[in-house]
Amino acid sequence: MSTQAQLTTARRWWALAVIAAAQFMVIMDTSIIGIALPKMQAELGFSQENLSWVFNAYVIAFGGLLLLGGRLSDLLGARRVFAAGWAVLLAGSVIAGAAGNVAVELAGRAVQGGGAALIAPSALTLLMMLFGASPRELTKALAVYGAAAPAGGTAGVFLGGVITEYISWPWVFYINIPIAIVALIAVPALMPAAPARSGSVDLLGSATVTAGLAAAVYAIVQAPEVGWTSGRTGGVFAVAAALLAGFVFIQSRRTEPLMRLGIFRAPNLAAANIAQLLLGAAWVPMWFFLNLYLQQVLGYSAFPSGAALLPMTTLIMLGMVVLAPRAMQRFGAKPMIVTGLIVLGLGLAIMSLVRPTGNFWIDVLPASLVAAGGMSLAFIPSLGTAISAARPEEGGLASGIVNVSYQVGSAVGLAAMTAVATALGADQTGDLPELTNGFSAAFLGAAVIALAGAGITAVTMRATAQEQVTATA
Repeated sequence: MSTQAQLTTARRWWALAVIAAAQFMVIMDTSIIGIALPKMQAELGFSQENLSWVFNAYVIAFGGLLLLGGRLSDLLGARRVFAAGWAVLLAGSVIAGAAGNVAVELAGRAVQGGGAALIAPSALTLLMMLFGASPRELTKALAVYGAAAPAGGTAGVFLGGVITEYISWPWVFYINIPIAIVALIAVPALMPAAPARSGSVDLLGSATVTAGLAAAVYAIVQAPEVGWTSGRTGGVFAVAAALLAGFVFIQSRRTEPLMRLGIFRAPNLAAANIAQLLLGAAWVPMWFFLNLYLQQVLGYSAFPSGAALLPMTTLIMLGMVVLAPRAMQRFGAKPMIVTGLIVLGLGLAIMSLVRPTGNFWIDVLPASLVAAGGMSLAFIPSLGTAISAARPEEGGLASGIVNVSYQVGSAVGLAAMTAVATALGADQTGDLPELTNGFSAAFLGAAVIALAGAGITAVTMRATAQEQVTATA
C-alpha cells in the first residue's frame, strides 16, 4: 500500500472517530442531566411537574428537527451541516450552563437538541460516504458508531454524578464545549466534502412535524398526572394527531417535500425503522428504571450507580464491534434483528424478578448482560438496513428517519412505562416493596415491547439472509 493510500485510510478512520464522538455526545446529552436535576430544581426554581422538561425540551427539539437536518444534509452537503450542528450544540451548551432561570434553561436545552438534530443525520451520511464502497469496512464502521450510543448513555449517568457531586451542575453542559471545539477544528481536515444541490427546504412541514411530535410527547408525559382518560389528555392527543396528519398531507402535495412519502416503498426501510422504534421503546425504559432501582432500592449513590452499568456497556460495545459484524456476514440482517429482540426481551423478563432486598450480583448483573447481548445483536443490522435501503441521494433523509424512529420510540416507551410503573407503586418513595413492584412492571412491559418487535420484524422484513447482507453493504 502506498504512503498516500495509508494516509487516506488513516484519515477515514480518524474521521470515524469524530463521527462516533458525535453519536456519543448526542446520546450523552440525554442522560447526563439525570443526577443534576435536584440541584437544578433548587437553584433555578423548577416545579416538580415541570422538571422533566429539562429532558423533554432536548428530546422534542432533537426528534422534531431530525427530518429537517436530514434534508439540509442532502441539499447543503453533510460536512457543512455536521459542522453547523456542532456550532449550534456548543451555543446551546453555553446557554444551558449559564441559565439563571427556567425559561433560559429550557431554551438552552432546545438549542442543544436542534444542534443534535443537525449532527445525527449528517454524521450517518458522512459515514456512508467514507465507508460505503467497502461492505466489510461499512459494517465495522457502523459497529463503532453503534457502540458509541450505549457508551454515551452510561458515560452521561457516570459523569453527571461525578460533576454534580464534585464540581457544579452547569458543568454537565460546559463539558460539551471543548469537545465541540475539537470537532469543529477536525471537520475540515477529515470529512469529505459534497457539493450543494439545488432544492427547497420545507419549513412548513418541519414546523408541523416538530409541533406534532411535541404535542404527542407532552400528552404522554402529562397523562400519568392528569389521567389518561381526561379531556385534557384527549385534547392534546387530538391536536398531535391533527398536526401529524397535516404533515403527511403537506408532504403529499409538495414537489420537494421534507420527507418523500414514497421512500417507505424501499424494500425493508419501513420494517427496519419499526424495529429501531421498538428497540428504543424497550431499551431506554430498561436503562432508566434500572438506574432508579440501583439508587432508590439498593441505595447506590451516583458514582457506584454509574459504575454498576459499566459491565453492560462494555458487553454492548464488544458485541457491536466484534460479534455483530461477523454475525451479519454469516446470517444477514433479519435473523440478527429477530434474535436480538428476543434476547433483549428475555433479559428484561429476568430483570422483572428484581427484589426489594436484592443485590447487584443476583438481581442486576445477569439480566443486564443478557439484555445487553440482545441490544448488541439487533441495533447494527436494523440501523444499517434502514440507512442503506434508501437511494444514495436520500441518505440524509434515511438517516433522519431512522434517528426519529429510535428517539420517538425512546420517548414514547419511557413515558408509557413510567405510567405503568407509577400506577403499580413506583411513586411511593421510601416504600421499597412498592417501588420494586413498579420497577418490575416497567421491566416486564419493556420485555413485551421487545418481543412484539421481534414478531413484527419476522413478519414484515422481507428477503433472504444473503439479500439482507447485500442491502446493508
